[in-house]
Amino acid sequence: MSPQSPPARHEQTAPSTPTARDGAPASPLRFGYGTNGLADLRLDDALGLLADLGYDGVGLTLDHMHLDPLAPELAARTRRLAHRLDALGLGVTVETGARYVLDPRRKHGPSLLDPDPGDRARRTDLLLRAVRVAADLGAHAVHCFSGITPPGTDEETAWKRLAESLAPVLEAAAGSGVPLAVEPEPGHLLADLDGFHRLRHTLGDPEHLGLTLDIGHCQCLEPLPPADCVRAAAPWLRHVQIEDMRRGVHEHLPFGDGEIDFPPVLDALAATGYQGLTVVELPRHSHAGPHFAERSLPFLRRAAMATSRTTRSGGPSDTPGREPHP
Repeated sequence: MSPQSPPARHEQTAPSTPTARDGAPASPLRFGYGTNGLADLRLDDALGLLADLGYDGVGLTLDHMHLDPLAPELAARTRRLAHRLDALGLGVTVETGARYVLDPRRKHGPSLLDPDPGDRARRTDLLLRAVRVAADLGAHAVHCFSGITPPGTDEETAWKRLAESLAPVLEAAAGSGVPLAVEPEPGHLLADLDGFHRLRHTLGDPEHLGLTLDIGHCQCLEPLPPADCVRAAAPWLRHVQIEDMRRGVHEHLPFGDGEIDFPPVLDALAATGYQGLTVVELPRHSHAGPHFAERSLPFLRRAAMATSRTTRSGGPSDTPGREPHP
């Protein structure tokens, strides 16, 4: 499987009919679930579960319990995974937010901002591996984030390290035809949409630099409402993560437990023409991952259809935009 020729099943084409994989009514959006929220399941079992539930794809976090990016025979294991995804009809995006994949003592360490050049190189190498995996899987994007500014590091130095560390990753992404989708992460150097644009301008607006938009993060800290964030981010949008959240609190919540009104958000997302995956991210709910995976997809489908029904009827929808989570 050539990195230059991803499998045809992952081409970013919108569904031709308004029907989901399991026959349920569907919006143009394609919903996935993140394996970081299914960490207690074997990867093969997680993929089978998501296919059975009717998801369109999976957000694959490279980690020791699933597709270990540092274990031997990565290419062979990736080929087997590609065949499994093909058999299940699942799309995929590759995510790189594993907590301890590089360092058993430092969460998300080392980062692209570390003072030690060797440590920064280890994170860059992980992202290069992720690009190769994504190309071999036909993934629609590779996700990453900046990391937290280390103590004693001034802001200008941190931004310089970030740009330099990402340069070879962007070169590899361009060669493989897989966009790199940087996520603004609360508390990180690149924390919001303004930070993404600063990085984009610093790097000269490279074609393969895109954005991962986390809808919960928009509610948490962006000045614009989440639906307006979607519209503002549209030209650079390459990957979407979704969950509920409250203003000012960076805590990923099941749908209905936070403050987000989802129908306007999903309507805005569909209007952009975005054709990648919209992936549920509930990493701290793995203890009940199958339960939340089962509940999340119907919620998203109802929210996605609510605004379109309102538009067609000219009156209020009979589906609430937010519903209490039991």
